[in-house]
This record gives sequence, C-alpha cells and structure tokens, in this order.
Amino acid sequence: MPRNTPHFWLATWFGTGLAPKAPGTVGTLATVPVHFLLIQLPTYGHLASLVLLTILGTYSANKLAHEMNLEDPQIVVVDESAGVLLALFLIGTTNWIGVIAAIVLFRILDMTKPWPISAAEKLKPAGIGIMADDIIAGLAAGILVRMAM
Repeated sequence: MPRNTPHFWLATWFGTGLAPKAPGTVGTLATVPVHFLLIQLPTYGHLASLVLLTILGTYSANKLAHEMNLEDPQIVVVDESAGVLLALFLIGTTNWIGVIAAIVLFRILDMTKPWPISAAEKLKPAGIGIMADDIIAGLAAGILVRMAM
C-alpha cells in the first residue's frame, strides 16, 4: 500500500487515520479547525467545498479500500471528516455548545449506526458505503442539533 499518493493522504485525512486508538474520533477532531476556515466562505463556497470533499473522499476511500482488499479499512477517516463538516454546516452556528453537541452526536450516530445509517454502509462500491453512512450520520446530527437550539 503506497503511502505517497494523494488518495492515501486524503482517505486517511492527512494521516490521522493512522492513530493507534480511535482513528475515527481523531480524524473527526482533526477536522474541526477546517470547519472554522470554511465558515469564512460564502454559503455556496462552503457547500461546494463539502460536495467536493465528499466526491474526492469517496474516490480516495474506494481506491484505498481496494488496495487494502478491505470493505472499510479503519485507517480511512475522510468519511468522518465529511460527515462532521456536514453536521457543523447544518447547525449554522459557531456557538461552542452547538459545535460540541454536533460533534458528539455525530460520533454517537457513526459508532452505533442506527437505521438508515447501517443500511447505507452496505452500499457498493466500497467507497460509496464508506462515505454514505457518515454523510447520513452528519445530516442527522446537524438537523437534530439545529432543531434543539
């Protein structure tokens, strides 16, 4: 598995997926500063960035999963990055309580995978399943936190 490729670095969210413990949580937390950069953009630029990350992340996750001959390699955390960025985009605030609530709820949904999140992770090819469950978890977390605020 070559580590000097752009898809490796994106799929592992610049190496955070290589964390020995809780790589999904490490990748999620490493993504939060990106949210604070993206909120400086106009809404359409922020949303376009999320769409681009989701597309490139799907490609990168699929390619790395294929190279590793695994359905969902634990080192792939770009899905957590895209999911948490979506949740944070949807809450529409930089209030720390809302941000923390969105992050925590996203991680709970991502780890417990209630339906339809559990169904989405089974989608093929692997890259789509890897990304889809986290996108749905991010969507749900963002909507639920926004409704609670």
